[in-house]
Amino acid sequence: MIADPHFQQAKVADDAPQFDFDNSYARELGGFYVSWQPVPPPAPSLVRLNRELADELGLDADVLAAPQGLAVLSGAVVPAQAQPLAQAYAGHQFGGFSPQLGDGRALLLGELIDRHGRRRDIAFKGSGRTPFSRGGDGKAALGPVLREYLIGEAMHGFSIPTTRALAAVATGETVQRETPLPGALLVRVASSHLRVGTFQFFAARDDEAALRRLADYAIARHDPQLAHSDQPYLELLRAVVERQAALIARWMGVGFIHGVMNTDNMTISGETIDYGPCAFIETYDPRTVFSSIDHQGRYAYGNQPGIAQWNLTRFAETLLPLLHTDNERAVAMATEVLQTFAPCFSARHLSVMRDKLGLDEGGDAEADQALAADYLGLLHEHRVDFTLGFRRLLDAASGDEAPLRALFAGNGEPLSAWLLRWHARSAAQPLPADVRRRTMARANPAYIPRNHQVEAALAAAVNDDDLAPFERLLAVLQRPFDERAEDDAFAQPAAPEQTACYRTFCGT
Repeated sequence: MIADPHFQQAKVADDAPQFDFDNSYARELGGFYVSWQPVPPPAPSLVRLNRELADELGLDADVLAAPQGLAVLSGAVVPAQAQPLAQAYAGHQFGGFSPQLGDGRALLLGELIDRHGRRRDIAFKGSGRTPFSRGGDGKAALGPVLREYLIGEAMHGFSIPTTRALAAVATGETVQRETPLPGALLVRVASSHLRVGTFQFFAARDDEAALRRLADYAIARHDPQLAHSDQPYLELLRAVVERQAALIARWMGVGFIHGVMNTDNMTISGETIDYGPCAFIETYDPRTVFSSIDHQGRYAYGNQPGIAQWNLTRFAETLLPLLHTDNERAVAMATEVLQTFAPCFSARHLSVMRDKLGLDEGGDAEADQALAADYLGLLHEHRVDFTLGFRRLLDAASGDEAPLRALFAGNGEPLSAWLLRWHARSAAQPLPADVRRRTMARANPAYIPRNHQVEAALAAAVNDDDLAPFERLLAVLQRPFDERAEDDAFAQPAAPEQTACYRTFCGT
């Protein structure tokens, strides 16, 4: 592959802030990437440093915030221990297969072992062209960078597995999208950047040896207990199925719409990745789509479990040569595991809904599923805000149904009938009332990244160079379950007409 003739290599510095990198991907998976360097930005400045995450990674936040730290976080200087690389991967994008995608504007800088002994990727997003850029500029704009920072931290606040931002850096340059925008770079932290699409890249080339190396690496990194099992690759498939079932159930529980569930955006680790055209549902409707590029509703809120299973089927296809020499037998083995997704998701989602409704795990599963489904039906029929509809159940559990009833316009008889069933189910369980309310309070956020508030914060940062709204919203979302009178404005949905025309964009 030929480098960009305008490519400018970052400086490698021995005196840069110390990152004790242990770069297993670069060391063990030669041929799975292209070694590359970030493009030094012309005038970098630190927009936001995640000090809590820096400490978790064993890094000195004060050093990172200093000029020498900014030089590393911006890609102007590469620490001597780093091995920057652009990963190769393929992917199904809106159902169509692209045999080569790869890191078109991202670079894996290196891997750290954090304070808890976990291996974490440190990666750039928006650091310039790579051999996988496919004609793109490899850059990122400030708005999408801050969106990813904000939504990632919100998901972390919900305790949903997610990649996170270590830093957002303004590059001092302009990137051209539909309009000229201020450029920026995200420093992203992940358990790994292994994707379903990583496996698809080598499967598309019928490279069984590479697939085996990749699968062995994934097992060693994410499921080391599987290495000595009788069927390690089948068990890897099972582990990924279970992680994704749990993840999607958690997404559904907070009304999250990923927006672009392509196979290159599904991680082997089970973390949420790539917060492009994502959004949170307000008025409950499972058909809700906010992404400007999802014209057919493929990735609508209610479609996400089915799409997850579709993506996992593509993952299973890549593993077939490793499962058995007889293809029919391999297909049968993979199919048996894939068929566990639906019941696994159902069980995980029921657990999420039981927590949201304040129900214990000992009740009849079918009856509890019906109770949850009927409540969602009421929210849909009466066009009730998803987050408020569940949060106000907490008031009803404490004996005050008025805030909940105020959300339902018109005929309240269907809600009354449902409440009778809910109260009866609640009274029949051994769960103490205070424990039940605490469970509900930790399952039903008071605050989500409401789309109009996110856009207002990003507009202030991008158009007015004012980060105060972003910081204010971020502080609210870092404590999403603790209802506070002074933050009441952040709990309020947008006007229906505003939500009806809301669209999100991928940021590329």
